[in-house]
Amino acid sequence: MDYLNIMIPILTAIITGLFALAGNYFANRKSAAVMEYRLQQLETKMEKHNQIIERTYRLEESTAIQEEKIKSVNHRIDDLERKMA
Repeated sequence: MDYLNIMIPILTAIITGLFALAGNYFANRKSAAVMEYRLQQLETKMEKHNQIIERTYRLEESTAIQEEKIKSVNHRIDDLERKMA
């Protein structure tokens, strides 16, 4: 009888520990899957943002070139107007 009184709490503790470990394992696995999904979503958003930044830089360069061309054309027009006058 004394042996049974000693073993029941020990077995109860072991079983409880196993269930706790299993619960933690599955909770962490689910949490890791959610984190991975959220990280993928963040990477997708960052890639879109980076594409927009690159396009903006190209547009700014193109605008600067066009402004220089307009200045050049305006100077040519001014020179022609002076020659005509």
